[in-house]
Amino acid sequence: MSLTLSVLVPAYNEEATVEQVLDRVVSAPIPLKEVLVVDDGSTDGTAAIVEVMGTRDPRIRLLRQPSNRGKTAAIQRALDEATGDIVMVQDADLEYDPAEIPDLIAPILSGQADVVYGSRFMVRRAARVLYFYHYLANRTLTLFCNFLTNRNMTDIETCYKVFRAGVIKPLRLTSRGFGMEVEITAMVCKTRARTYEVPISYYGRTYEEGKKIGYLDGVAALWYIVYYNVVAPRRRNGRAYVAAVDRWLTAQRAPLAELADRAGVS
Repeated sequence: MSLTLSVLVPAYNEEATVEQVLDRVVSAPIPLKEVLVVDDGSTDGTAAIVEVMGTRDPRIRLLRQPSNRGKTAAIQRALDEATGDIVMVQDADLEYDPAEIPDLIAPILSGQADVVYGSRFMVRRAARVLYFYHYLANRTLTLFCNFLTNRNMTDIETCYKVFRAGVIKPLRLTSRGFGMEVEITAMVCKTRARTYEVPISYYGRTYEEGKKIGYLDGVAALWYIVYYNVVAPRRRNGRAYVAAVDRWLTAQRAPLAELADRAGVS
């Protein structure tokens, strides 16, 4: 069975880069089903650019938020609409290169993984030299989260997160702003999903070039790490999510195990 890919693109005032990003996504050698661009209340020409591109390529769909609600709300909107077998997040700036999407989805297409993170700290090609404090904050948040998840991940704050649809679509995001990075990581780690990391390039922006995340987001992330690792999985919705994903994963793997048994493979 061939799997299809939904690419989710949250966008807020990204008229300078969104066309290039979308061109690169649709040009990549991937089983692309749709690109869902969520305009998060932009005040520039972002939505108009996406709308025009959608007339040229029907795989590009524009979803509009009524106001600026943040990245987490934008991703939830896109998740509600996504129909692909694989779902991934792509920012609308040029910090992450869509040419590397084939490497990100490869472990899922080969049947090895259910979740793949692109790590900026396993550099394969290039990484722009920028803020040391951002680097330190990312490594600290990842280490703290690893302590509570008992995973050895290197970059939980990466944009490039890829999932089999059955792992991510049952999750109802409740964090705000950039909190989804922590929320998704913590909740997915409570399931039996097989998680891999692959190295990616990173072409970071300065604040003058449009970077939006700030130190308050880092402070909020510390709270989210505690809440979504310790509290949320014990609440009814958290337990229901973990149970639903584990049931789905068991059902998906059962036919493969049966085939292996018939072939005499241990």
